[in-house]
Amino acid sequence: MTTGQAPASQFLLAPKAHPTRGEEAPSSGLGRFTTAAAAVDAWLAALAEQRRQSPHTVANYRRDLRRLCELAGDTELARLQSHHIRRFVAQLHARGLSGRSLGRLLSAWRGFFVWLGNDGVVRTNPCAGVRAPKSPRHLPDALGVDEASRLLDVTTAQDDALAARDAAMFELFYSSGLRLAELAALDCDALDAVLHDGEIRVIGKRAKARLAPVGEQARAALAAWAARRDTLATADEPALFVSRRGQRLGHRAIQLRLAEWAVRQNLPQHVHPHMLRHSCASHLLQSSGDLRAVQEMLGHASIASTQVYTHLDFQHLAQVYDKTHPRAKAR
Repeated sequence: MTTGQAPASQFLLAPKAHPTRGEEAPSSGLGRFTTAAAAVDAWLAALAEQRRQSPHTVANYRRDLRRLCELAGDTELARLQSHHIRRFVAQLHARGLSGRSLGRLLSAWRGFFVWLGNDGVVRTNPCAGVRAPKSPRHLPDALGVDEASRLLDVTTAQDDALAARDAAMFELFYSSGLRLAELAALDCDALDAVLHDGEIRVIGKRAKARLAPVGEQARAALAAWAARRDTLATADEPALFVSRRGQRLGHRAIQLRLAEWAVRQNLPQHVHPHMLRHSCASHLLQSSGDLRAVQEMLGHASIASTQVYTHLDFQHLAQVYDKTHPRAKAR
């Protein structure tokens, strides 16, 4: 840590120092909040309660604010100005943080100061007008249509409950474009709508509910798993997907099972749950071209998040062109 910088714990973790007789209590510079820690805690509580941010997102924001306090050193947060923030961003970029990571940091810092401004604690937002450096666009990894078929077209043994469970999970990932957390959180009461109506209700980011269609092959795989689930699940377990111990299957276990399944199917790359979500979106867009429908299905708040799949679609088109068009290559 640079000389003169106060440790992050002074701002975010340490209790308020009590003054000795004759001394004045130190000021945080943050109005009604006695310490920066109190201000951060109040903001994070508001995010969790009012905006329904997930515990994971709140924990990330806490780390982002801790980093801001480390960089601020002896400077009170309320006294920070734009030139401070630009210097912090430059320092972090020099340490190797990508433009995307810096953008997330700035988003957290900006949101914190907006909240302080609404509370009357600060008059200006020092993050206003400060932008992260651009990073090269990273296209999401997706399987080709043939690779997705090779991954999923597996006949499971009649008595293999774990294989039936895995097939149902992976079919559902690809069929409905679910996030890992959404699939892991599913309970058995979701099955009725899947089997009768061909749709599934999931709770996505910021606790937003949405309905996603479920294809025929995914419905068949889920029905096969439902018939065998009771051989594994404990009597009082509500989870749709359970471990061999009968309890809700965790995120890491799902990731490992998919990676092992892909190896057994001789796929050349590492396959993770989000790749199946990306594959679902990319293949839908290639077939339909309906960006809004794909946005709604995936639960994207912004159309910009869905537009990245148009680049995958063009990438696919370019590959087909290079392979098939008679004038694509020099003779």
